[in-house]
Amino acid sequence: METIKIAGVKRADFGKKESKHIRKEGMIPCTIYGRGETVHFSVDAKAVKPLIYTPQSYLVEFDIEGQKEVGVMREVQYHPVKDNVLHIDFYHVVPGKPISIDVPVRLTGNSEGVKQGGKLILSKRKVRISATMENLPDEIVVDVTTLGLGKSIFVGDLQYDNITLLTPASTAVCAVKMTRAARGAAAAAAE
Repeated sequence: METIKIAGVKRADFGKKESKHIRKEGMIPCTIYGRGETVHFSVDAKAVKPLIYTPQSYLVEFDIEGQKEVGVMREVQYHPVKDNVLHIDFYHVVPGKPISIDVPVRLTGNSEGVKQGGKLILSKRKVRISATMENLPDEIVVDVTTLGLGKSIFVGDLQYDNITLLTPASTAVCAVKMTRAARGAAAAAAE
């Protein structure tokens, strides 16, 4: 999995007033928790843009005044009107210990159903997985070459080494739906 490096500054003061002051300086208050400890810090708002405004998931290496921390983003709080970031929560990543994270899905191949006039629809853009830090993939690749017209691929159909899929097995990842043009061609061929 790709890694982003971000520098942070420790916070000593907490609360609404202090957080507001931090945001006025162009910083975002953050918390990284897990491993039995919680570290409060703030980061530059521009430094987290590649982390937030993307469909990808990343490991984040923090340098908080010389203290090294590795984590994954858990939750982002946005302002209800302005839509700017108010607070970010991260979770510690420990080598050898599995973590759960949402990973994007990428479809590959040319589906048989699409060749027959169907439309390929991606129903689930991200899938929650559990894996150790060393085995975390950048994306889950799903081959749709054998997917026929009117058929679906479910999370339960996917198998990967060293990865546990946490999304329910009955969740559809993608499907090939019949279009109106394909229905008309099928009706004409039947007559």
